[in-house]
Amino acid sequence: MKDRFRGRDFLTLMDFTRDEIYHILETAIDLKRKWTRREPHELLRGRTLAALFEKKSTRTRVSFQAACAHLGAQSFYLRPDEMQLGRGEPIKDTARTLDRYCDGLFIRTFGQEIVEEFAHYMKQPVINALTDLTHPCQGLADMMTIIEKKGRLEGLKLAYVGDIWNVCHTLMVCGSNMGFDVSVAHPVGYDPSPRIMEYVTNMAKKNKVNITLTQDLKEALTDADVVYANTFHSMGGPEKTKEQRIIDFAPYQINETTIAYAKDDAIFMHCLPGYRGEEMTDGVVEGPQSVVFDQAENRMHTEKAVLALFIP
Repeated sequence: MKDRFRGRDFLTLMDFTRDEIYHILETAIDLKRKWTRREPHELLRGRTLAALFEKKSTRTRVSFQAACAHLGAQSFYLRPDEMQLGRGEPIKDTARTLDRYCDGLFIRTFGQEIVEEFAHYMKQPVINALTDLTHPCQGLADMMTIIEKKGRLEGLKLAYVGDIWNVCHTLMVCGSNMGFDVSVAHPVGYDPSPRIMEYVTNMAKKNKVNITLTQDLKEALTDADVVYANTFHSMGGPEKTKEQRIIDFAPYQINETTIAYAKDDAIFMHCLPGYRGEEMTDGVVEGPQSVVFDQAENRMHTEKAVLALFIP
């Protein structure tokens, strides 16, 4: 199984089978155990990784660079405004140049087509650290956290409230492939990507899970094992203004009243950054059901697993 990943790109979780995703998660759990015990695991000593960030970042940048350091690899942080990309150099030229210097690239950018173009022109692995379409590294960390807290993925129900954007898309992909229901509460006029819906619809039918879109918050949250909130206005999000989004999503806040619709032992998750008083209250994110900082930590462990498995 391990050799199946070596040298491959990591662009979206739609590219992987359930068994492959479980193998990545199992590797992450093992690496977390080693990290907790302070056991050395420099599996990529001597490797070099380019880190291209076109969007602001806290968790993604620090978790990836920490993962590289723990694995013994050297990462190079690249800002587009300091590169020739900022002066109009074609992606294909930048990609082929980085390919000669580095053993891989992790990139946080806007369009999914950007990471796909880098992957097309690079022989070394390209890792999607976030696009507008999908956030596969976040999805891995979310599933790892659910396994830690609930002991399994299959048969659970996850309720999502927030912008219908990359994280929502990824959770729908995860549920449809890995066997847990996802119920998304959202106002009228905010719909998932057709590309995502095509995959999710087919996989949900195959795996006999329910991926539900509803305007009814109570319906989405009822009997949920996991309540997942996200910002109402994603970075680089489409069309409507931030102010309009806050108005449209206001009835969908996760607070002490609405979280009670879920199961008593439900956990509360959020990919962060979060806006207290908008999509969630301070009482919820700081409350006993919240696992948001375990979730944030697991970004590092799952990304470390991807690097260890995929970088040749």
